[in-house]
Amino acid sequence: MTIAFLLTTLVVAATPGTGAVYSIAAGLSRGTRAGVIAAFGCTLGVIPHMIAAITGLAAILNASAIAFQTIKWLGVAYLLYLAWQTLRDRSALDVEKSAEPVSSWRVIRTAVLINVLNPKLTIFFFAFLPQFVPAGAPDATWQMVWLSLVFMAVTFVVFAIYGAFAAAMRTHVITRPRVMTWLRRTFAATYVLLAGRLAVERA
Repeated sequence: MTIAFLLTTLVVAATPGTGAVYSIAAGLSRGTRAGVIAAFGCTLGVIPHMIAAITGLAAILNASAIAFQTIKWLGVAYLLYLAWQTLRDRSALDVEKSAEPVSSWRVIRTAVLINVLNPKLTIFFFAFLPQFVPAGAPDATWQMVWLSLVFMAVTFVVFAIYGAFAAAMRTHVITRPRVMTWLRRTFAATYVLLAGRLAVERA
């Protein structure tokens, strides 16, 4: 494993995307635990893409316009659904008033779906991992598995930091309804922008 791989992985993980946005939203609205759970769920959502890349399914996805478009538009629809849910959610304003907690399973399920419904992540793995595996290496598959696990570990740490930082800031904004309203609108707008970016992407 090279320094170049670690640096590239860190940059990719730290770049704001749907997983980072969801981890921040979870930490801000429900605290550090929710932020870390969201980060864990987003990391689990990487596994299907990792498997697809290693087994060669990414090549099929990349070659099949129908498969790519189907997954892409499912992802777009889900991001728009998250934007709508974020706008109508009022629980963040009632955290200190014993609002009904969201189960860990629901947070993880949403986080997993966010990453699973992102065909670009599979293609990213397909294009990213081979660059750091020597051509013709007898243990190429295991090297790709190891690098993928490192990528997942870095992703979890970065997203967890995002969520924990957001949770630390929540006491400064949670009692300000106007701030929370604008934050909800910002998160919703971000989901819409990410959906738009995904919608115009090509395999």
